[in-house]
Amino acid sequence: MIGAMTREDSTLPLEILAVWVVFAVVAVEILVTYWRLAPSELYHVSGSGLEGGASRALVFSNFPTALVAIAVLALLWDRLRGTAADAAVVGVALCAAVFWPGVVDQADLDARPVNVVAAVGVLVAAVLSALVRRRGTRIERWHPSDRARVVVAAAALFIGLPWIAAELGFFLDGVPVLGTIFRTERWSSGDQIMPPPVVHHGHHHGMDGVLLVLSALLLSRVVPSVRRSRLRVAIGAYLSLMLAYGAANIANDFWTEQAVKRGWTRWLFPDVLRPSLTIAWGLIVLAAALIYAAARAGNGMKPREKPSSR
Repeated sequence: MIGAMTREDSTLPLEILAVWVVFAVVAVEILVTYWRLAPSELYHVSGSGLEGGASRALVFSNFPTALVAIAVLALLWDRLRGTAADAAVVGVALCAAVFWPGVVDQADLDARPVNVVAAVGVLVAAVLSALVRRRGTRIERWHPSDRARVVVAAAALFIGLPWIAAELGFFLDGVPVLGTIFRTERWSSGDQIMPPPVVHHGHHHGMDGVLLVLSALLLSRVVPSVRRSRLRVAIGAYLSLMLAYGAANIANDFWTEQAVKRGWTRWLFPDVLRPSLTIAWGLIVLAAALIYAAARAGNGMKPREKPSSR
C-alpha cells in the first residue's frame, strides 16, 4: 500500500546531494590529473591533455558513478510523478549499460562511444535531482545505526588516503606519519632499474570501492522514507550489495599494494571487480544478505513513522 505523498516526501534528501558533491569533486580531480600527467604515469590509458582527462572522466561516469546513479534514480522515482517518473525509469535503463561486459574494461580505460550511454543515464539522474531540489531539501533524523555508518565511513576514508593522494597526482612518501603507515612510491621488483610505484598516479578501483561504500552508507539513510514497500526492499538490498562489493574492492586493492608489494605475503586477495560464479563473490552476496538483515533488525530499513493527523 502506498501512503499519500507529503511535502516532506517530495523534497530532495541532503544525502543524495552529498553523494553528488563527492562524485563531482572526484570527477574534477580525475579530469585535472589525467590532463596534466603523461599516460606513462597513469594506468591503462593512452590519451593526454584535455582529451585524456575528459576520456577518463567519461569512463568514471560509467564505473562506479552509474552504479550509484541507479540507486539515486530509484529513490527519486518514489518522489516523482508523470513524465519525470518515466524519465527516472529511462535513466535506470541507460545506467544499466555499465553491466554489459566490456563497456568498462580495466585493461583499457580509454573512453569509447558506448560509454556515452551510461553517462547519459547519470546526467538524467543529476537533472532529476536538481528538479526535486527546487522543492527544498531535508535530511533524515539521527538513528542509532548512524554510529556504525560513521565508523565504517571513517575507516574507508583512512584506508583510501593513498588513492586520494594518487588521484591528485602525488605520493604519500615523505608525509609525516602517513608516509610511514602507507607505502606508495617505489617497490623493489627483481632486477628492474626503475620499479613501478606501489600506488600509481590517477584513479584506483580501491577508490571506486571507497565511493561505493560512502554512497551506500549515505543513501541507506533515505531508505526508510521510501513509501512503496517493495521498492524499499529492493533499494535496501541493492545498497547492501553495493556496500559489500565496495568493501571487497577496497580490500583487494589495499592488500595488493600494502601487503603483497611490501613482500609480507604472496597470497593475493581475490579480484572481485567483475561479478562471477566464484567463492569470493558468493561471500560478497552472503555479506550483503547479512548487512541487509542487520539493518532490518536494527530498524534501519523500517518505514519512517508519519505524524498523526487529528
